[in-house]
Amino acid sequence: MAIRTFGTNAVDWEERVDLDRLRRERLDRLKAQLDASEFGALLTFDFSNIRYLTSTHIGTWAMDKLIRFAVLPRGGEPVIWDFGSAARHHQLYNPWLDGTERARAGISTLRGAFHPDAGIAADVAKKVATVLREHGLADAPVGVDLIEMPVLAALQAEGLTVVDGQQVFLESRRIKTRDEISLLAQACAMVDAAYEELYEFLRPGVRENECVGLVSKVLYDLGSEYVEGVNAISGERCAPHPHVYSDRLIRPGDPAFFDILHSHLGYRTCYYRCFAVGSASRGMRDAYTRCREYMDQAIALVKPGTTTADIVSLWPRAEEFGFPDEMAAFALQYGHGVGLSIWEKPVFSRLVSLDHPEVLEEGMVFALETYWPAGDGYSAARIEEEVVVTADGCEVITKFPAEKLLIAGRRYWTVDGPLPTAREAQSHLNTLKGRANDAGRAARRVRGDGFDPAHREGRT
Repeated sequence: MAIRTFGTNAVDWEERVDLDRLRRERLDRLKAQLDASEFGALLTFDFSNIRYLTSTHIGTWAMDKLIRFAVLPRGGEPVIWDFGSAARHHQLYNPWLDGTERARAGISTLRGAFHPDAGIAADVAKKVATVLREHGLADAPVGVDLIEMPVLAALQAEGLTVVDGQQVFLESRRIKTRDEISLLAQACAMVDAAYEELYEFLRPGVRENECVGLVSKVLYDLGSEYVEGVNAISGERCAPHPHVYSDRLIRPGDPAFFDILHSHLGYRTCYYRCFAVGSASRGMRDAYTRCREYMDQAIALVKPGTTTADIVSLWPRAEEFGFPDEMAAFALQYGHGVGLSIWEKPVFSRLVSLDHPEVLEEGMVFALETYWPAGDGYSAARIEEEVVVTADGCEVITKFPAEKLLIAGRRYWTVDGPLPTAREAQSHLNTLKGRANDAGRAARRVRGDGFDPAHREGRT
């Protein structure tokens, strides 16, 4: 049965995403992981972990500021200290936090912006230590995800033992609940719509940043909570992949690939698609075919019991596509969990997975990404699919067409009929004489009796 994607409104005539169940099951998973650990409590400053633990949200502006914090004591319920009037809002509108009992005003150091002598770090530590003492946990290790050095020192001054708690949070989030899966599929459906608009928009003369603006508008109009990023890469910027968009003008025959990352009720997407504008060179077509083959081989292997090592062993070594080692090629042949953040467990990479494999389980949601550079030295193909691991395989939840390279933009006509969509971007290379001359240059390069500066630069 297909994973369900619902409308975003609440209705009385259909059971949709159950947000009460979502909140309850997330907290139950985290409590179970805490109980199985050596820690007495978990302390979080990370925006995603705070949301997973407390089901609170105060806007994406706060994501990089480390100003909020929450603690989960073993055997107890979460307590959150939040920014100014946000705490009052939680008391009024978040009944699962029991009003003033567990939704409290508090703030960290504003990443050092407060004067160090103001005592803010000490106040954070005192608040946390008080809760732990109330639960008889002051002598037990406290697992923390992210922390500022002054706060760490203040917690230690309170007599607390602070240790790395990231793995407990990540293990809790590794397997998704049914409601999390529904929200992740809904987030992908919104990106499907964005790609539809983008496909219609792409043409020579538009800029990468205009594509980013278009995608962002579509997503926000559909109710996206946060457009985390739109990676828009075109033309000669495709190889090597720069991982950032620019104001480059798209030209006829350009390859163009995009990664759309946004949040729907906190749940992210990481969703690449690749196009050619007007036409595609033979090299770009071949690169896309190879990129797709690596993707399909990986998807075919996904099921419970398969390991991340099994998947990455299907993908090429870094040296096979122009990089000296796996560190230099990291994230080009790649996979990662997707949830409240875009890089969760499990991770798929030849850098780590062959020696440290992780076993796939039903309920995991992750993205698989493949990349292949074309022989012209600057074009490249990039594809990404998000999958949900089912009882006997997986279901792909990224549904915008990607089985073959799509040609976007105007269809051109010649005196003899439609201009072929498989053609070189330089017109003279599509004539009989031009192809012959190009073949001759290639032959001379092989013999070593001709100098071609394009070859020297790696463009042919």
